[in-house]
Amino acid sequence: MAGPADSRTIGDLTFQEVNTALSASSILCLPMGSMEQHGPHLPLNTDTVLAEAFTARIVERWGEAYDLWRLPPVAAGLSREHEWAPGTLSLSVGGLTQMLRELCRVIVRALPARNLLIVNGHGGNRGLLEVLGCELRGDFGLNVCALHLGAMISPVADAAIPEIHAGMDETSVMLALAPGLVRSDRIGQLINPPNGTAVQAAILDPTTSWPWSSGDKRIADLGVIGDAAKASAGHGHSIVTRVVEGAGAVLKQLRDNQPGAAGAAPRQP
Repeated sequence: MAGPADSRTIGDLTFQEVNTALSASSILCLPMGSMEQHGPHLPLNTDTVLAEAFTARIVERWGEAYDLWRLPPVAAGLSREHEWAPGTLSLSVGGLTQMLRELCRVIVRALPARNLLIVNGHGGNRGLLEVLGCELRGDFGLNVCALHLGAMISPVADAAIPEIHAGMDETSVMLALAPGLVRSDRIGQLINPPNGTAVQAAILDPTTSWPWSSGDKRIADLGVIGDAAKASAGHGHSIVTRVVEGAGAVLKQLRDNQPGAAGAAPRQP
């Protein structure tokens, strides 16, 4: 049976082991996902499944080098763009903000670690995490970084059909990490590819922000923005390797940003 040092999961520790196993320089890894439609072929919890799976692999790959520890996942996020579909559970901006602030408050009270990597599996969470990061650092003294899996999985946005949601890349990663949850036989329902120009204008134009919806047939087909028909497990495995290896540079920068680290900016009063 694997012991706490092997699992590197906070929940596997007893209360008497916490202060021995962790230190102020340990890095806590928080998977964060969503509960939202992912087309006819992927489950509602796709983003949470991927956030947890990538967190597990990042901890396995880099856990010893950077003293990583897994936290329980945050399984609901900001998904108003998918609320047209049954099963989508979206928190409000205020609700998610309060949840994350409360979580960080109890982390600081209950654990010695002061470094937090949020492994974010849902693109809709990104804007909040970008602005909230400064509060979490300033109000709770946490050295924090959000790692956005969507941008790492699909870094190229100028394809004919941009990979935004439940398309080739995300479906491929699910085929690699959780194949039993993929309804591959339903991908054939996707027969009306989204308009790439419309997707660029509604979602990817850096000069504007629109309250877009994946129910808009101009930019999505049954909620899918991408080309799921081209998905494969092989492509998914190559993405997983690239993302997990790429996380090493993020972890190094997070460690270098710790208070007291050479070159780290001092905390402002």
